[in-house]
Amino acid sequence: MIFLRSLIFLLVKALMTIPFSLITLMTFPFPPLARYRVIAQWSAIVNWLSRVIVGITYRVEGIENLPAEPAVILSKHQSAWETIVFQQIFPPLSFVLKKNLLYIPFFGWGLALFSPIAIDRGAGREALKQIEAQGRERLKSGFWVLIFPEGTRVAPGEAGRFQVGGAWLAVKAGVSVVPVAHNAGRFWPKNGFLKYPGEIVVKIGKPIPAGGRKAAQVLAESENWIVDAMRGL
Repeated sequence: MIFLRSLIFLLVKALMTIPFSLITLMTFPFPPLARYRVIAQWSAIVNWLSRVIVGITYRVEGIENLPAEPAVILSKHQSAWETIVFQQIFPPLSFVLKKNLLYIPFFGWGLALFSPIAIDRGAGREALKQIEAQGRERLKSGFWVLIFPEGTRVAPGEAGRFQVGGAWLAVKAGVSVVPVAHNAGRFWPKNGFLKYPGEIVVKIGKPIPAGGRKAAQVLAESENWIVDAMRGL
């Protein structure tokens, strides 16, 4: 039954995505935030499909912790679920992604219209400068910046090395960091075809001030919160 539901979900999502990609390209003349709100409707539809077809729901704890002003979100990364449904949970988001993804016909063009922060991840310290420059611009435009500090999806029960980019941006831009933990990988596995019914729990921590601090300190505090929060998931 899980296989059949996962297959139906995949097929319906694919069929829905094709016409929606055309809608995405038509948003080109819109201002960035207006464009984002139109394109983000795709994630709302996918979230609905995952609920009615597969049986995946979610619950958010700590939504009251979100500050009034744009911030940098440092989140655990376990699956594709959070890249989709976080668009429904948080204010407009700017994702950090690999620059070469933007060169993929149609898919990459759609990503570019989503106002991402596109970086060359192999550029070392230059990548930090790219995150800072583009991140400052996105924050000033009203976007929140979402960064997965582990850099890649990590299976439940495992932990990756936290990288400093998000904390660096928060310090340089003088905004707070919002740490986020979740257990999406239990129901929507990394690179997995099968999707399992259940309730995903998203935990949002209190803002961590970054202005006037060292990035390493902010990162350590964020990592400690995320690690502790994951123990309860």
